[in-house]
Amino acid sequence: MAGKKIIYHCYGGAHSSVTAAAIHLGKLPAEKTPSDEELMSLNLFDRLTKDGHGQLHFAGVDEWQNQIYSVGCRNVGKAMERLLSGVAEMFAQKDQLIFVDTLHCVTMKMRIGGYISRQLGLIKIGRPIVLQGTQEAYPQLVALVTRIRNEVLR
Repeated sequence: MAGKKIIYHCYGGAHSSVTAAAIHLGKLPAEKTPSDEELMSLNLFDRLTKDGHGQLHFAGVDEWQNQIYSVGCRNVGKAMERLLSGVAEMFAQKDQLIFVDTLHCVTMKMRIGGYISRQLGLIKIGRPIVLQGTQEAYPQLVALVTRIRNEVLR
């Protein structure tokens, strides 16, 4: 059986979706909160700009041959899900796409820090805030990824 395509998405595509994809692939530990350095080792973490919104970013392949992606959708995450599901259905591949909205895991610190860092370009001020917010949200992200991995195995 060919693997599925699992797409983690959030508003900007620079924090929660990237972190969730890394957890899914084992690039970040599920059993402990990652350090600032571990989060910053992710290629897109707090680096994606608005030019990257709407672009699927391939994160890797999991142990069941599922392709893992992240994407920033701004305020159109549900519309993007419907659009891509419709296209997949046209090609008889609807059951091969799994969309995972990570936005509900985002903390206020992630929102504020991400805005300061990514939108205002004040990285030295925003990045420490978004790192702390991501670390606070980490247990929720791990729980979400664990649920998705368990569902895919069924």
